[in-house]
Amino acid sequence: MATVPAEPIRDIAHLGHVEMLTTNLDASVGYFHDVLGMEVSGEAPGSAYMRAFWDYEPASLKLTASEQAGLGHVAFRTMSPQALDRRVASLARSGTEGSWSEGDFGHGRSFQFLDPDGHQFEIYYDTERYAPPPELRPALKNQPQRFPARGVGVRELDHVNLLGLEPAENRVFLEEHLALRLTEQILLDDGSEAGVWLASNQKSYEIVYTRDATGTPGRFHHLAYLVDEREDVLRAADICLEYGVEMESGPHKHAIQQTFFLYTWEPGGNRIEVCAGGYLILDPAHEPVVWSQAERAKGQAWGMQTVASFHIKGTPPVPQEEELLAGH
Repeated sequence: MATVPAEPIRDIAHLGHVEMLTTNLDASVGYFHDVLGMEVSGEAPGSAYMRAFWDYEPASLKLTASEQAGLGHVAFRTMSPQALDRRVASLARSGTEGSWSEGDFGHGRSFQFLDPDGHQFEIYYDTERYAPPPELRPALKNQPQRFPARGVGVRELDHVNLLGLEPAENRVFLEEHLALRLTEQILLDDGSEAGVWLASNQKSYEIVYTRDATGTPGRFHHLAYLVDEREDVLRAADICLEYGVEMESGPHKHAIQQTFFLYTWEPGGNRIEVCAGGYLILDPAHEPVVWSQAERAKGQAWGMQTVASFHIKGTPPVPQEEELLAGH
């Protein structure tokens, strides 16, 4: 008799927000406000909270002043209070240490823990819905905030990419304890996983792990905000040019996930992506798409080879980056 697969548990609703560490808080706020068109929705000593116009929660980004750029934490919202308790129980059974927090701007209590690579995560359920002030109130009641008509005008938080020593180990951890599902992956000739793309819902991905070329654990690769269409990404490049923002790669189209992309460096030291496109996964029995080493060597969707810095640089920066870049 054939084995009946276990019923998937979808306890995580979506990627909620990301805390990013910046070496220049004021300049980073300026980048996200003036260039990307986001709003400052809250402030705390050493931190600023920001939102895109379609974020239903008060903030999807927390910027925190730090001596080094990088990741503060990644936060996922659960489907219910019971789902939160189930995920915490799963982590406890595995021996993963964590602690409860009373919450932060815009959301209630959360459980904080580390992934196998040392990145900090939190999961929460209780949250606030954004209530716009009169000047940001939209004409359509099914839209959280009016379109800012400033800068790029990003729509919402899309995904986060983390660097890891072993993407496979982090993948298994998130599959087992957050019930995320693998949608695409890069499988090298030696059988190891160089990159994994995972999601909690019908989006094709919300979090990515790619192998850190420097062999350093716990680093940050990039954060991505979504725009409506490819033309918006092209316009974003023109806006970045006007503001003197450093552009690393793109505009171009990814083969994996098929997103149209532009990578930039914000003044606080972190890589930021503006993206459009991608796809939804409606098939509940979706099989992960596997890319071989030879297929990835062909470059992006239309053949452009990704710049070396994209595969090497992360935050916080480490000395090994310059050694590896010198070899290209």
